[in-house]
Amino acid sequence: MPAKQRFKTKYPGVYYIEGESIGSAKSERIFYIIYRKDGKLIEEKAGRQFQDDMTPARAANIRTQRINRDQPTNRERREAEIKAKIPTWTIGRLWEEYKSQKTLKGIVQDENRYNLYLKPYFEGKEPHELIPLDIDRVRVKLLKTKSPQTCKLTLALLRRIILFGVRKRLSAPLPFIIEMPKVNNLKTEDLTAKQLKTLLEVIDKDTHPQAGPMMKLALYTGLRRGELFRLKWADVDFHRAQIHIRDPKGGEDQTIPLNDAAREFLEKHPRTKSEFVFPGRNGNQRVEVKRGINEIKKKAGLPRDFRPLHGLRHLYASMLASSGKVDLYTLQRLLTQKDPKMTMRYAHLRDESLKRAANLAGDLITQAAVEGTEAKIIRMERPTEENRG
Repeated sequence: MPAKQRFKTKYPGVYYIEGESIGSAKSERIFYIIYRKDGKLIEEKAGRQFQDDMTPARAANIRTQRINRDQPTNRERREAEIKAKIPTWTIGRLWEEYKSQKTLKGIVQDENRYNLYLKPYFEGKEPHELIPLDIDRVRVKLLKTKSPQTCKLTLALLRRIILFGVRKRLSAPLPFIIEMPKVNNLKTEDLTAKQLKTLLEVIDKDTHPQAGPMMKLALYTGLRRGELFRLKWADVDFHRAQIHIRDPKGGEDQTIPLNDAAREFLEKHPRTKSEFVFPGRNGNQRVEVKRGINEIKKKAGLPRDFRPLHGLRHLYASMLASSGKVDLYTLQRLLTQKDPKMTMRYAHLRDESLKRAANLAGDLITQAAVEGTEAKIIRMERPTEENRG
């Protein structure tokens, strides 16, 4: 198609061509402007005579604004429009996409952490916009009122959301590392014999259909809170005396022995139409039992910092370790702990048991020396000629 004739105007850098009006065969002038920006020659349309009510003077004014950078070029405006149509992957949008995954552990707790501690600061920001100061402010604010563990879990959630965006190629990675607060998570919770007796009495009188039973099974088996929530009747093998733990914290599925106390408890525990041992609303998997458990904790007068389900898991492990009859490797297997360092927190209890055994031997020897009773001392005697083999 041949180039149309250009007609100059009295305004520098402004010309027009003769074209047809849109929607009719009527002749219409189409105005163009020519100017330089950043050393580049730019030639673009300013507008149509009738459709845009364009005149040479108005075209000249547009040219002046674009030279002075008061108005974007046509190309800059088109690129901005295209960019505006592409949704930006903010932290808030990444979180919604992250939540849509089906097999997420602890999603209820994560959602609470996000809404309370991350959403107010990061929802509208893209990962590449964050700077270390943004993270530091949230860390400092959290540590004023929350535990280091809560702060760590919150920042870990932010890191997971961002890494999710990177893996899905939705956003760029952070240009820095999120520093986590140091947490001493080796706290071992325990109860005295009197406290445990009171707790069991309160559980037996409690009317909540699931809270007390869950606490009992945690004490009998050492199962984690999430493992109790996910436990199905199909996972309890009464014939082989085993409990199958699906998707445990350690990763791969695990099997632990079904001890006599747990067996007796589960055989008496009422079944519903649900496949879950401790079903939630409408027979679905339970996601929370805090209210019922805290009520039992309050009635039993347990320490304020005692975490009921987690604490009973510790109590289960502590009693086994202090018995002196269970080695740490076996204890690690029973607790389905992947990292042996987590089991080592109970080592001092086993050491105390060994110390008591050693003291007992010393007491027996001392007693025998005082009383002159050789029968209480086990010793090796030299074999006689008659009993040599």
